[in-house]
Amino acid sequence: MESLFERFPGAKRALFSSFHIGGCQACAYDSKSTLKKVCEQHNISLNDAITCILESHENDKKMLISPKELNSQLSSKSPPILLDTRTREEFEATKIEGAQLLTEDRQKELFTQKENPPDIVLIDHLGQTILDNCAWFHGHGLTNTVGLEGGIDRYAIEIDSTIQRYRLELEE
Repeated sequence: MESLFERFPGAKRALFSSFHIGGCQACAYDSKSTLKKVCEQHNISLNDAITCILESHENDKKMLISPKELNSQLSSKSPPILLDTRTREEFEATKIEGAQLLTEDRQKELFTQKENPPDIVLIDHLGQTILDNCAWFHGHGLTNTVGLEGGIDRYAIEIDSTIQRYRLELEE
């Protein structure tokens, strides 16, 4: 399952939403297991699981924007709203010019704006949580929302080397 999730980052979300696999203790599985074994344990067709993962992956790709595409949009006449989903500390340390920190108040403001929803690009650190955030925005009617593929880190590597890169060290 680990290698599957590396190749298809949204697979875990897709399997849970379609088959209720992996979201709680009752439907958990060993991450070292294979997809075939997990499907057998949960009485699910392997072909159905594969189809679900591939379709989800295609949908996920539609919710992402590359750093190059974002850079092009930022120089257009009507650039998208950049919302940074990182912590306040990360945002204050380094950011893409023009980005806004996504606060609870800003989110509420956007979620209540039903007419002419704006184009929004969500930013995180490495692109690891961005699909879940995009799905949250889509679920609240903001379907013009995409996420920056690879996060601010990839943007700094490919587009703007003046953006300071960093690594988070989590406490054990």
